[in-house]
Amino acid sequence: MIMKKLTLIVSVTLGFCAWPLWAGELIGPGVISTGLQETSVAMSADGNTLFFMRSDLGETDDTVMVAHRRGRIWSAPDVAPFSGQWHDSEPTLSPDGKRLYFVSNRPAHAGAAPITASMAGHDFAGTNLWYVQAKAGGGWDAPVHVDGALNDGAMIYNPSIAANGNIYFSAHRTDSGKAYQIYVARRTGDGYATPEQLPLGDVSNNRMDPAIDPAERFIVYAGNEGDSLGRADLYIAFHQADGSWGKPEHLGGEVNSKALENAPSLGRHFGELYLSSDRAAEITFPKKQDTAPSLQARLSGPLNGSRNLWRFDIADVLRAHGVDH
Repeated sequence: MIMKKLTLIVSVTLGFCAWPLWAGELIGPGVISTGLQETSVAMSADGNTLFFMRSDLGETDDTVMVAHRRGRIWSAPDVAPFSGQWHDSEPTLSPDGKRLYFVSNRPAHAGAAPITASMAGHDFAGTNLWYVQAKAGGGWDAPVHVDGALNDGAMIYNPSIAANGNIYFSAHRTDSGKAYQIYVARRTGDGYATPEQLPLGDVSNNRMDPAIDPAERFIVYAGNEGDSLGRADLYIAFHQADGSWGKPEHLGGEVNSKALENAPSLGRHFGELYLSSDRAAEITFPKKQDTAPSLQARLSGPLNGSRNLWRFDIADVLRAHGVDH
């Protein structure tokens, strides 16, 4: 079923042919994007390996998954070799592909208790930042805890890595206000400096899930700057010549909808933007009479209101701000 006001390209492939500006492609319908929750694309440079997070609808059981493209078809995803025991989510690859970062409630030290967090009187699985290093012959080394002040507070989400090693992330920290804000931990000679909050505006506005351009020319993130169409939309801000960040701009076209859009990440091709959205197929009444199998297929399919993985093209927006490669 075609969604209202959305040019939908449903495909189990992930080729890099041109598609219309703002036309969304649902990634791997029924294989990668399913009736469960899928977020957080981390794509290899050759476009043939995809890491992402899959969860139950309540997002209490998060696991990092990996799928491989063979020819034009995505394989059924497997649990990533470093995941499957803890509350692991939000994978992201460093620009050189040598490290895969993710967040987890696994204890920072062997034998310790799982990491927990508390907010507004509620306790839940906390998160610290970890990474796995790529092995020379393929595969990944054991997970390594990222030490430093960036893990203070046990609520770090959606890391994104610049080419110089700076780590951008969202978190709830002492200076975050009531919601979440975006921070950068700058790479130093012996680790990471104390995180700095990005000055994107009023801290009463919720900001999460940064996707940093490897050269730090712009950042895409999820939040609500007062003009969100749904619970959260995607915004873009550009680094100015004086080192400041420009006013966040609401991404237009069909990137945002009345549904939830979050967890953006940048692809390896210019203008490529991946995101998670719980936009659903439009149902009009009277509908064609369902059978039990047709009802089950639709209600358990990827466009049932669960979060799925999408791809869009924002090349024109980048070029309009002087970013052309």
